[in-house]
Amino acid sequence: MFVKKLLGTVATLGVGGLVGVVVDRKRRNEVNAAALDRPNQIMRYGFPTNSNLKVRSNYVLSYDRRNRNPNWVFERLNEDIIKKTKDSIERDQLAFTEDSSIPGWFRSTNRDFAKSGFDRGHMAAAANHNAQATWKADTFYLSNIVPQNPQMNQHAWNKLEKYVRSLCHHNDNVYVCTGPLYLPRKESDGRMFVSYQVIGDNHVAVPTHLFKVILTEKKGRYSIRSYMMPNHYIDPNIPLEQFQCPIDNIERAAGFFVFPQLKAEFH
Repeated sequence: MFVKKLLGTVATLGVGGLVGVVVDRKRRNEVNAAALDRPNQIMRYGFPTNSNLKVRSNYVLSYDRRNRNPNWVFERLNEDIIKKTKDSIERDQLAFTEDSSIPGWFRSTNRDFAKSGFDRGHMAAAANHNAQATWKADTFYLSNIVPQNPQMNQHAWNKLEKYVRSLCHHNDNVYVCTGPLYLPRKESDGRMFVSYQVIGDNHVAVPTHLFKVILTEKKGRYSIRSYMMPNHYIDPNIPLEQFQCPIDNIERAAGFFVFPQLKAEFH
């Protein structure tokens, strides 16, 4: 009798445990499948370029080894991604980190930014990825960072980032492509030159401008708006609308189509 009870108890626990294992495994598989599919979701409208790609947990970038900056950074955002959850983490718990997947000769370090007078400016904004601690932590890789004028970063650029997040409350998905530009300047003699500062021992390039292109999706329809800002002091009272520009201007300067699978529709 004792043996039968014991076996019955063991069998019951075993079946319950097996069900738990199956459920847990199913959940893990669903999470893993979603994670594997995320790059495809982010890059739904095509890759602007396919060199030196880095796939993070919730964004994708192409890295420029010569300038030690990203060429572009792509995100797919919505309300569920930007909101805080039980799995969120606060910004002050995170630290900027070198990207060890990039050879040492070609990557920036925190020492490059120290006492440079520039912020470590996020291309994929940390607050865009609040829902998961891993997502937010990934935005602190220095491969997602460019040297940014502090006043511009903390005011005009921050206003643009907040505007992007506000769009998530009114659309199904918001696709964002962000990156640096190195634009020519006309000298007094009429000649044009591209010149920019570099910082640190690794000669990290300081972009002359930054861009952000936004595609919003709602009920199967989309719209596109694009912005370009100079990487220097900007009067915080200037409205964002003054930084809007045709997407063509950004693409010609950057050397790629932002949404290559859509280019036939607006080129």
